[in-house]
Amino acid sequence: MYLWLKLLHVFFIIAWFAGLFYLPRIYVNMAMVSPGSVEYQRLLLMAEKLFKFMTPLGLLALLFGFVIPFITQWWGMGWVHTKVTLGVILLGYHGFCWKLLQDFQDNRNRYSHRWYRFFNEVPVVIMALALYLVIFKPF
Repeated sequence: MYLWLKLLHVFFIIAWFAGLFYLPRIYVNMAMVSPGSVEYQRLLLMAEKLFKFMTPLGLLALLFGFVIPFITQWWGMGWVHTKVTLGVILLGYHGFCWKLLQDFQDNRNRYSHRWYRFFNEVPVVIMALALYLVIFKPF
């Protein structure tokens, strides 16, 4: 049972992270073009569709990530608590991506393309930390 849950968790994590990596890249491009342009509208449509696609993937990744520690009796280990905390932070990042999408939809973007380039690196750092915790189980 554990291996099936692990397979599903890893699958949904990979799929969700593809969206978490790409959506802010779309935002970088949207921040560089005029809100009334055809390019902006095309990028906005891409962002909306990607967000709708990646949301259930993220929820399933989190679901399987929460179930595994109970099945394996790992719930009492500190590294698991830290990894779950990183998952909650990613959920917050995902939610903030939704807020940014709403701002783009309403032509209220406040950030530069450079800010979005930095923002795009947040899930990379979280992924690296989560992988460290899973591989090394430091505490």
